[in-house]
Amino acid sequence: MCGIVGIVGQSSVNQTIYDALTVLQHRGQDAAGIVTIDGSAFRLRKANGLVKDVFEPKHMQRLQGNAGIGHVRYPTAGSSSASEAQPFYVNSPFGISIAHNGNLTNTRELAERLVKQRRHVNTTSDSEVLLNLFADELQQTQSQILSADEVFNAVSQVHAITRGAYAVTAMIIGQGLVAFRDPFGIRPLVLGKNETENGTEYMVASESVALDAVGFEIIRDVAPGEAVYITLDGQLFTRQCAKDPSYAPCIFEFVYFARPDSTMDKISVYSSRVNMGTMLGEKIKREWEDHDIDVVIPIPETSCDIALEIARNLDLPYRQGFVKNRYIGRTFIMPGQQERKKSIRRKLNAIKAEFKGKNVLLVDDSIVRGTTSEQIIEMAREAGAKKVYFASAAPEIRFPNVYGIDMPTTNELIAHGRDVDAITKLIGADGMIFQSLEDLVAAVRKENPNIKHFETSVFDGKYVTNDVDQAYLDHLTLLRNDDAKADRNQDLGTNLEMHNVCHP
Repeated sequence: MCGIVGIVGQSSVNQTIYDALTVLQHRGQDAAGIVTIDGSAFRLRKANGLVKDVFEPKHMQRLQGNAGIGHVRYPTAGSSSASEAQPFYVNSPFGISIAHNGNLTNTRELAERLVKQRRHVNTTSDSEVLLNLFADELQQTQSQILSADEVFNAVSQVHAITRGAYAVTAMIIGQGLVAFRDPFGIRPLVLGKNETENGTEYMVASESVALDAVGFEIIRDVAPGEAVYITLDGQLFTRQCAKDPSYAPCIFEFVYFARPDSTMDKISVYSSRVNMGTMLGEKIKREWEDHDIDVVIPIPETSCDIALEIARNLDLPYRQGFVKNRYIGRTFIMPGQQERKKSIRRKLNAIKAEFKGKNVLLVDDSIVRGTTSEQIIEMAREAGAKKVYFASAAPEIRFPNVYGIDMPTTNELIAHGRDVDAITKLIGADGMIFQSLEDLVAAVRKENPNIKHFETSVFDGKYVTNDVDQAYLDHLTLLRNDDAKADRNQDLGTNLEMHNVCHP
């Protein structure tokens, strides 16, 4: 999962992009980058690390220009090497830079196509493949000044040959900013504006909270398959560029990734999570009619709103039983199982008074590997809990994500091949309950009934692009297991050192 931003402003945009990226930091903590257009040149800074660490005052001073794009990343394709931090750029035609959130599912086929077209791809990132595809389509035009029609035709061609999930912002030197979204709208993209005394500024971002943070007004979501073109002098053009667009946004955005104060696809993330709590609370009342739960405790932070609603529904006390260290990254995206295990106890600490002598219901947004759940249950028992029950606001995750979330391989998912009783025993709980997929979809869809379908493949194995088979999943397993990632990052690090490659 990544976060993207693009702005065409009336004054320097470097600080605005920086501020927007800081509130999208939850979407990626591996690397960050900003590129601006300064006259006829790109000004680029990108590196591994958090936004606050990547951009020092000297870097910000160099990022001059009234238009630019930004990116925060954790790796879903390729490696976590600094060479794959975004934005990427190519020099021809014009000079194009791109920031991408998502994951392509036909990358190998597209890379082979680029080789035949004599385009060089320098990394293993599908985002660089996407950049070169877009550049190659623009190369077909002979215009010195691109028209909106030429830009939209290029996007249409990208849609025609590309499969998977992608929300994109791109800068074209001398022309403007282009943003587009895959025909299913799997990854989010929001359009906004800011009226100034010098004219209108436009902005696109992964979540509405990025617009809120820098004072932009939300216009609307970019539709599935739609493209937005904003010229450097501030003219806005939009067009549907896909033949058969169909809304299927990723439901896991609402379960876990997005900030609660964001609105995406006209769905309030906060309200959808409250609805999840209502649905799950009702299920607990039905299936655990004679429960002996004394208190409801969330595993912070995503599940707090969900747990509060469950407590209200069950007429039980809600307590904050864990204190979170906010300076530890999200554990399931950390490289290496041992590192994840060590980080969990550094991340949370139990308040013993809330556990001692009580039967507690722990609530989490979801369970992926089960590592976190198992250790948190141990912490609750060590703090004095008599019984520890566990509730998940999402259904069992049984399948890998192929659209931009770096979830484990199938065999590393705790729910794969196991029923609820087996999972309960494995994590050491006294009882366990999962939200049903039907209820999860209803909870999110309640906020926007016009969306008929969601991308729910991690729960049901149904991939909306209809191009994911077992061979693809086997290939994904080779790329995503911890040993493969460690080897790939080590090899890339060695290559970078040998070739003396660095980032400014």
